[in-house]
Amino acid sequence: MPDESSMAGSGESARSIRDLGLLSDRRTSALVTRTGDIIWYSPQRFDAPTLFAALLDEQGGGWTLDTPGLRPSGRAYLGDSAVLETRLRHEQGELVVTDFLMFAPDLPRGLCRVFSATPDELRFTVRPAPNYAREPGLLRAEGNAVVINDGLYLYASHPLHVQGAEIHGLIPAGEPGWAFLTGSQQERLDWEIMTRWRAATLLHWRDVTTHATYRGPYEQEVAGSLRALRMLTYQESGAVLAAATTSLPEIVGGELNWDYRYVWLRDTGMIVSALTRAGGDGREGRAFLDFVCQYGPRDDGHLPIAPFLTADGQQAPEEEELDLAGYALSAPVRIGNGARGQLQLDAYANVLLAAKLIYDHFGTREHWELVECLAEFLCEHWREDDYGIWEERTKRPYVTGKVVTATALKYLQQYAVSDEQRGRWQNTEEDIRAWVKQYGLTKTGAYAYIAGGEAVDVTAALYPVWGYCEADSPEMLATIDVLERDYRVGNLYWRHLEAESVRREGTFLAGTLWVAQYWVMRDVQRAKVILEAALEYANDLHLFAEEADPHTGRMLGNFPQSFVHAAFIGVIVDYKAALEKAEEA
Repeated sequence: MPDESSMAGSGESARSIRDLGLLSDRRTSALVTRTGDIIWYSPQRFDAPTLFAALLDEQGGGWTLDTPGLRPSGRAYLGDSAVLETRLRHEQGELVVTDFLMFAPDLPRGLCRVFSATPDELRFTVRPAPNYAREPGLLRAEGNAVVINDGLYLYASHPLHVQGAEIHGLIPAGEPGWAFLTGSQQERLDWEIMTRWRAATLLHWRDVTTHATYRGPYEQEVAGSLRALRMLTYQESGAVLAAATTSLPEIVGGELNWDYRYVWLRDTGMIVSALTRAGGDGREGRAFLDFVCQYGPRDDGHLPIAPFLTADGQQAPEEEELDLAGYALSAPVRIGNGARGQLQLDAYANVLLAAKLIYDHFGTREHWELVECLAEFLCEHWREDDYGIWEERTKRPYVTGKVVTATALKYLQQYAVSDEQRGRWQNTEEDIRAWVKQYGLTKTGAYAYIAGGEAVDVTAALYPVWGYCEADSPEMLATIDVLERDYRVGNLYWRHLEAESVRREGTFLAGTLWVAQYWVMRDVQRAKVILEAALEYANDLHLFAEEADPHTGRMLGNFPQSFVHAAFIGVIVDYKAALEKAEEA
């Protein structure tokens, strides 16, 4: 495993992304380090203002365990749940911390921490910093709780003490304890209640995980990726967020720091595929498609639907910069996202691919109004320049958007409601293919990133996976040759960005997995080598960030990244099928 050194929020002490574990109640999330510190928490919703944001600034608030001498000795989720158990060594014995966000009907929402009998007295400090540390933490003791800014209540098994803007707790040696941070007042809390809540949360997670059960190679890793997708799912809508964080950098010390706590249309196809193909009943993928389709089409004369939405289907807020130091001094820290009004052809085409998967699985033609609208929109607008799959800030004729549009229209033709419609979609597909052949190839015959350019991109590895072309077509062979020569370090791959030096940011893990998925079609052993290289950048809880720095071993970018987890499931399902086919031969 790569040796990832600690990073810094204000220098050399920031937690490495690899150290992070995710808690979720499928409404919001928190991040816990290996040492049991909580350094990210938004009490209301995934994309709501934080109470703890020490991940991005040491003054951003958090919940630390302060007993000297505690050392990490392991951690794991309990079963398929999001209940996280962290073990900490001490010269006097071992402390076990069980963390979870309450996840069961008719129980109060909140952050639960349960501590085993402590080998030494356990001290902890809670430093609230509401609204991304833009508001002071206003604390007062009230009965058996500490009230935080008149909206949150911290309860504990042992007395709490307010000192300025901090809450201090102490659990004597040899005694177990608990703490509960919630938005509602509680009349009575005790060990029995906490134990019952933990059991109810585990049971509810068990119900969630019945929708897909994969069996085969990399079984535990696929289970981890399915858990990650479920933890990033907003329960009330079925939407899957891109990540739980904002502004974890793609370039350490740089400005490529974006808010990923939203739901991207382009992720729909890959996530629906992952949830449907991984031994599932299709219900989770169907719920995601339901979410996307219920918020369109729009009639404002612009885009039929925004390229990404909030977890409850609203337009994402305008991009805003916060006065936080940033992870490892990577500024600015952003909330909201400036790409919300971009034309992204591939985003709409991916919704059509997702619809095709659901139609095939259930034998239905649901959400046809929006599906038809998107198909017609793409027929009318495919020739336009757009901002591409990487949401660059300048419109260009990105080839991938054209390719996936042609592919989606090909698959939808069987569902057309008239011969006229089917013919229009077929003619558009053929027109796009002719355009790609004329303008979308480099001088060496590879698929270009931008029409007329010589650069290629890892997205082209998906063209045969989508069914646009054969894996051994001359164009694909030329493309893979360039990717292997110019976009690979070890067995990891860069994407291409026009606005940045391609090697300034980390290697792109989803793209690396797409290349592996391509190689499954030609050389299963080569695919496995790439897979294993990517797995070096999943942490011990099998959580992927967006990118990897192969020179330092750092995980980079927002965390955990649903796009990467969906890509991982996709390649493993194809890998399993290839092995089974080889055995039958």
